[in-house]
Amino acid sequence: MMILIHLEKFHKGGVKMKGEFAKLMAVGVFLVVMMTSIFASSAQAQRGIDPIVSADWLGVNIVDPNLVILDIRSAEEYAKGHIPGAINVPFEVPVSAWIVMKDGLLLELPPAEELFNTLGKAGITKDSKVVIVGRTTDPMAPYAMANATRVAITLIYAGVKNVAILDGGFDRWKWEGKAVSKAKAVPKPVKYEGSLRKDMFITKDEVKEKIGKAIIIDGRDPDVYFGVKAEPWAPRPGHIPTAKNLPTPWLWNLTKDYGMYKDMELIKEMVKELIGEPSQGKEIIVYCGVGGYGSTLWYILSEVLGYQNVKLYDGSAQEWSMDERLPLVKFKWE
Repeated sequence: MMILIHLEKFHKGGVKMKGEFAKLMAVGVFLVVMMTSIFASSAQAQRGIDPIVSADWLGVNIVDPNLVILDIRSAEEYAKGHIPGAINVPFEVPVSAWIVMKDGLLLELPPAEELFNTLGKAGITKDSKVVIVGRTTDPMAPYAMANATRVAITLIYAGVKNVAILDGGFDRWKWEGKAVSKAKAVPKPVKYEGSLRKDMFITKDEVKEKIGKAIIIDGRDPDVYFGVKAEPWAPRPGHIPTAKNLPTPWLWNLTKDYGMYKDMELIKEMVKELIGEPSQGKEIIVYCGVGGYGSTLWYILSEVLGYQNVKLYDGSAQEWSMDERLPLVKFKWE
């Protein structure tokens, strides 16, 4: 209404009103930018916990009665030592409480009933604050870092809003000399009641229709993306047409003792240069080889950086590669 009034004055007053109109437009642009920024960060505003927390933060907040420390390492690793009070629900490939094999595809979501049962037995409700503690070193590749984000997005998919990842995992916690326990924590079971967020994921057919319309990001290593190397689960080399490459391991600092996320300002700049600001609102599709690295991209873009309308193509390259009818691009940077 205010803009319409000023426009009317501008037309009546002629040239003398140009300065006032220019100032008004500048204020209008500023307000639009501010509102867009607020909207882009709405996911963080709704959270009761930061998406990535430090060992120091957890040490202070460990007494929170609504906090669930979820250790996803193997039962053997957990038994050797864990954060006091942490419960153990291991993430293991190819099948565990967090992932199943379906139609020959690795790292697929478990059925809703099984997932809800897992959360209930772990004492997790949709209002719990869940901090995921993983292993951050891996002799084969930094896949262990992605295990935590895979569990995180599965919790969010199940309707748990307050999900966080412990930066550096148990490795950093122990390296800092913080308290370690060998006493097994026994959760109090609850009946988990939540609703699935199916909007987080996108199917193969939907991806095919979105080529050239949505932003697509491939989280695999550059040589795999470029097509000079193929992975066992995706034997046809190359990437989905128009996909840009953001290798997920570039988001981490890995040492022999632990792995942590790089400075978020650096990651923010990397992503912005690749796909633009969160405010642009264009649909973003992320994928990788089997859905591990892609889960990290989804988590960072959506939960940390505030990008809207981010979808994970869960079938990823393994499913796309199986369908000989679908195109793949080799020897080209998009």
